[in-house]
Amino acid sequence: MDCALFLDFDGTLVDIAPTPDAVKVEEGLIENLETLRRRLGGALAIISGRPIAQIDGFLAPSLLDAAGLHGVERRRDGDLEGGRPEDHPALRAQVERLQRESAPLAQVLIEDKGASVAVHWRLASPSDAERAETLVKQAAEALGGDYRLQLGKAVGEIVPAKATKAVAIRAFMAEAPYAGRRAVFLGDDKTDEIAFVSVAEDGGVAIRVGDGDTAAARRLPDPAAVRALIASWAAGEPIDPDALPPA
Repeated sequence: MDCALFLDFDGTLVDIAPTPDAVKVEEGLIENLETLRRRLGGALAIISGRPIAQIDGFLAPSLLDAAGLHGVERRRDGDLEGGRPEDHPALRAQVERLQRESAPLAQVLIEDKGASVAVHWRLASPSDAERAETLVKQAAEALGGDYRLQLGKAVGEIVPAKATKAVAIRAFMAEAPYAGRRAVFLGDDKTDEIAFVSVAEDGGVAIRVGDGDTAAARRLPDPAAVRALIASWAAGEPIDPDALPPA
């Protein structure tokens, strides 16, 4: 069975950077993604917590299929749906609160994504990092069951409860050119674990990038290994995710 490939961005395709706008796209990656997409008959998509517009900026001039904001927005074959900030008034109020209450904290970044919000504390002191995590937990609690908090690597993100990478991948898999293929998903963080489980349940292959406990069956050590794998598949090597090292 042919594969449908789903790729997280930060920590998977690109190395984690101190701030979201500081990531670097390695030379040759965009060309390899386009070549591999053609080899897969178009069945390749980016599945990210970033807005799709940000992904497009990093991967320009490519406009790959993508799910952004953990599935709040999704684009297939150029058609974009979801992700309007005006549909989330309660969240918008909490974004303003987070910006106000985090202002005294050094090196704490509030990343307003419109229909979701992420609080980053990678560069903060231990005390400010602890306070930032508390603030985002309080904001999520105030929003109630319509939203959920996802804790990752020195980041906490509030997203609509119904939006997950698992749901986004299943939506792609119900449509051409993904339908009838075997899903392969590569991700690196706690936020990817839900999708690892659902991909495996649906007969696909989940691949964890980096260390840590995981539901994925396979593992690669770092984004450099992911980029090397993509380059080999783009060059015509057999696409066999089952041959990758076990997790």
